[in-house]
Amino acid sequence: MTPEDADHVAARSEGLELLAAATDRLLTSLRAAVDALEEPSRLPGWTRAHVATHLARNADSFTWMLDGAAAGEQREQYPGGPATRAAAIDAGSRRPGVEVVSDVRRAAERFSAACARMPEAAWSFPVLASAGEVPAAYLIWARLREVEVHHTDLGLRYAPADWPGAFIDAELPRRLDALADRLPRGTAARIVRVPDGEVREAGAGPASLAVSGPGYALLAWLLGRDATGLDAPGGLPPLAAW
Repeated sequence: MTPEDADHVAARSEGLELLAAATDRLLTSLRAAVDALEEPSRLPGWTRAHVATHLARNADSFTWMLDGAAAGEQREQYPGGPATRAAAIDAGSRRPGVEVVSDVRRAAERFSAACARMPEAAWSFPVLASAGEVPAAYLIWARLREVEVHHTDLGLRYAPADWPGAFIDAELPRRLDALADRLPRGTAARIVRVPDGEVREAGAGPASLAVSGPGYALLAWLLGRDATGLDAPGGLPPLAAW
């Protein structure tokens, strides 16, 4: 095994450990709120059951792509397209809470099993995720992001401030790397992570605005979530979809 191969194995192992812990936290929250899943979530137009059902179907879509990669077959994440995906989420959201929670658990278990049976070479096989064509290994960290972010969307006392540092440290640089393309034309930003003082600049020309705050708050903002905890004297700029 080359050093590069060893790094890839270590990254997958770390991602799977973080995902297992994140899934446990999610299921704990869902079980505690099993009788309140019909209530509104933090996402407009979606109940908590919508969010939970989305998480289940997302896990199944990732399992579908991983199994395709293992077989040398490139599969589209959601066969049937957005309309079929939306219909499945809406239908699933109408079930009793206990069924919704069980669905999330079983789907997570299927994804974990798919990861365990992946041949080593298949992790580099390209899959057709909604983000575009990416290596199969990307799905581990993409699933972690789905679980952590949508856990906060449930509105069940789990907030960005509760995100593990390892998740923030992995995801924040990715979002900062893409920030220039999401800023309004002609806007440049200086981003400061506190308390460590790490500085990133994005956009064309000298920075016209500054945003500072802890890593979790910066990441929440870049993911379109609650930006509580940020200091932005000039106001937060509108961002294009991520």
